[in-house]
Amino acid sequence: MPTYVLLSTLTPSGGSTLHTHPHRLKEVNKEISQFGCKVVAQYALLGSFDFLTIVEAPDNETIAHLSVDLGSRGTVKVMSMPAIAIDSLVDKLQSPEQMGRE
Repeated sequence: MPTYVLLSTLTPSGGSTLHTHPHRLKEVNKEISQFGCKVVAQYALLGSFDFLTIVEAPDNETIAHLSVDLGSRGTVKVMSMPAIAIDSLVDKLQSPEQMGRE
């Protein structure tokens, strides 16, 4: 399955909910799994984003749907990005289809 990076920021409501119910993090991960996705890794961050979650999902549409659903709760804002494995990128860069190479 393709890999995606989700960068999320809690809203004030989400921060309050998490502070009162820290177990919600694990419950959301279970919901993500029920959505047909797999949480590969998750980290709490310091800085502009509160969490980084690595997710495998069937396709772009599924991860977009997941991001919209999570955001619709009003507790989190999610930025989703596809992640490309380095080996796959190197293979693609070495392929015969090139525009800038003679």
